[in-house]
Amino acid sequence: MKHAALLAAAASQAPRMRAELAALVEQESFSQDLPALHACADLVAELGAQALKSAPRRLELGGRPHLLWPGSGTGDVLVLGHFDTVWPTGTLAGWPFTVDGDRASGPGVFDMKAGLVQMFAALRLLPSAQGVAVLLTSDEELGAPSSRELIEDTARGCRAVLVPEPSAAGALKTARKGIGAYRLHVRGRAAHAGLEPERGINATVEVAHQVLRIAALGDATAGTSVTPTVLSGGSSMNTVPEQALVQVDVRAWTAAELERVDAVLRTLKPVAADAGLELDGGVNRYALESSHSAHLFASAAQEAQALGLAPLRRAAVGGGSDGNVTAGLGVPTLDGLGAVGDHAHAPGEYADVSAMPQRAALLAALMGRLLGTG
Repeated sequence: MKHAALLAAAASQAPRMRAELAALVEQESFSQDLPALHACADLVAELGAQALKSAPRRLELGGRPHLLWPGSGTGDVLVLGHFDTVWPTGTLAGWPFTVDGDRASGPGVFDMKAGLVQMFAALRLLPSAQGVAVLLTSDEELGAPSSRELIEDTARGCRAVLVPEPSAAGALKTARKGIGAYRLHVRGRAAHAGLEPERGINATVEVAHQVLRIAALGDATAGTSVTPTVLSGGSSMNTVPEQALVQVDVRAWTAAELERVDAVLRTLKPVAADAGLELDGGVNRYALESSHSAHLFASAAQEAQALGLAPLRRAAVGGGSDGNVTAGLGVPTLDGLGAVGDHAHAPGEYADVSAMPQRAALLAALMGRLLGTG
């Protein structure tokens, strides 16, 4: 299909896209609500079956539903997304789906239900979905604890992964920081704080020393942040604390930086004699480095120009997605191909419905180019 015809065909789907968006947002899908996720999976499977003309494989891992439309094998283009949201069930009652002018608002509309609608529209625009695999998961917002292996197994051997996660103010996401998540447990010794504090080993004091060491591992020049976050310790006001815990969030642009911080965290030693340290966790998602996306972004930019769209922009962002997982395998990955809008995970989250047909056409054109059918 020529670019002008592709854009016109996408525009003709605008009413259908709005209706599908309303249906998806009105079916809540909080990551922690398994019945809601199963109900949303039913709806997503129905919409996907219409677009791909086949039912998905429904895979339940840890009680969670994930939907897979397998491709034809090695060399597939994988479209990767998720249908869970961060919004607790019941949010919709106080914040219903609405469209005001070009803005559609509601829980999960931007991250990433509008992206799913655009993806389905793009698939309908293709003359054939042969060579396209689609994987939609229900635990992306939790860090993919049940779907990671499925994502990796599906992505291996693919020529490219396209991720219709939200854009960054319209820009495609060509780099994402990698993420490390850790818990440092500190073991001390309890004693009465008034009668014999000298017999104790104060885990709170020990964890304070460790927090300062951990925070110093960040490197602003390299864009690496190491942030002690949740802190807990002690059992009562008059007891020398026996236990303490600090959780640590690590973000970095490169695998080398993630591994540097990881190595140092694993060599931490206690300051107090006889105190104990135990670290668990590790690198959760490696970085989506710009080298993973450069060729795909160049192709997308050429397709946008051929469609007569505004020049594409690129952005590097601190948040992670399942695209980090596929990039970590070395599979070329382009993210942020979803909705234009703003305020993900925040009140007032919205998607620009006027941009949805254009972005669907762009995704279809890019898939067609990669498949050799464009």
